[in-house]
Amino acid sequence: MKLHRNLVFATIDSLDLIFNENKQADKVLKNTLKRDKRWGARDRGFIAETTYDIVRWKRLYSEIAEVREPFDRPNLFRLFTVWATLNGIAIPEWKQFEDTPTRRIKGKFDELSKIRKYRESIPDWLDELGQKELGKKWDKEIAALNEQADVVLRVNTLKTTVEKLQNELADLEIETELLKGYPDALKLKERANVFTTDAFKNGLFEVQDASSQKVAEILDAKPGMRVIDACAGAGGKSLHIATMMQNKGQLIAMDIYENKLNELKRRARRNDIFNIETRVIDSTKVIKKLIDKADKVLIDAPCSGLGVLKRNPDAKWKLQPEFMDKIRATQKDLLDSYSRMVKPGGQMVYATCSILPSENEMQVKAFLSREEGKDFTLLNEEKIMPSKSGFDGFYISLLQKKNKD
Repeated sequence: MKLHRNLVFATIDSLDLIFNENKQADKVLKNTLKRDKRWGARDRGFIAETTYDIVRWKRLYSEIAEVREPFDRPNLFRLFTVWATLNGIAIPEWKQFEDTPTRRIKGKFDELSKIRKYRESIPDWLDELGQKELGKKWDKEIAALNEQADVVLRVNTLKTTVEKLQNELADLEIETELLKGYPDALKLKERANVFTTDAFKNGLFEVQDASSQKVAEILDAKPGMRVIDACAGAGGKSLHIATMMQNKGQLIAMDIYENKLNELKRRARRNDIFNIETRVIDSTKVIKKLIDKADKVLIDAPCSGLGVLKRNPDAKWKLQPEFMDKIRATQKDLLDSYSRMVKPGGQMVYATCSILPSENEMQVKAFLSREEGKDFTLLNEEKIMPSKSGFDGFYISLLQKKNKD
């Protein structure tokens, strides 16, 4: 494989913004890939995948290259050299690579690969936390989370069928496969930019991981119900719930960030969904008005995001130990507050995209033991582990509120 100067420089520029200016990898790449209209799918794929690879393996590569943050440009080229050498790619004779020795890279890789925190390229504190909470399972899960994420689509069944969309994409030479156990999902056989297709622009599908699609299925909202998505964000799960409701009934999508709800409105228009009402949580009054009013409530709680490191590898460098205590406290508060919106006889789903018991089953167990949770019963819970599913790590629990006597 021959390296092209403009693609390598675009990768280095992206890494500089992600590592040294703490920018989000997906947003950086979105801008980088617009830089040159002459780049084809293969060129853009090289930049995105190489950047994500180096972000994912930052600790391992920096140990091999013997460089430390903040990374200046020569150090970023050293990281790139490690990536290229380990992938069997010859380093070109450019001046940027003059001081980037390639000797002993593979030898150091073999040595460091015996130590998990280097092999899986994670901070010490995160390795200790995973070991503490998951024990022997941590090895398999963190290894699975370092694999590249599949691209999974959720078909908008209000506008098309899985079979029709599969055929429409096949006409564009985008091959997909059905996923057993995920009725609305199609998985891409090879990565492709599906956002430029007419099928996407016309609202025939959303990109949504298979594990995430399980949340709306377990909530099981029916047409005509009043449903609340209490932490809706930009609304991926809201759209799925509304689809299952067949646009009938009321879906109240709530969040503390108005800009995210505006994005949800835009997506809903594209999907031809019109039973969603958005409400910004700007005071406690918003919740109080809905106490005992909802047939179903989804608390898709903010979390560490450890279950989605496949698609957000930069998150492991942004996470900090003190954040974990804050997020657990937030999860506790949300369970106590938002559960009040479930009407007697109604149901609630508490979900996270984390694999840590302290954010998941331990939160639910603690909630059920508190005064706020006395009226609820746990019906079932699903722990989706990346090593088994091949998809994102998720926790989903379904709770029933007692009827009043």
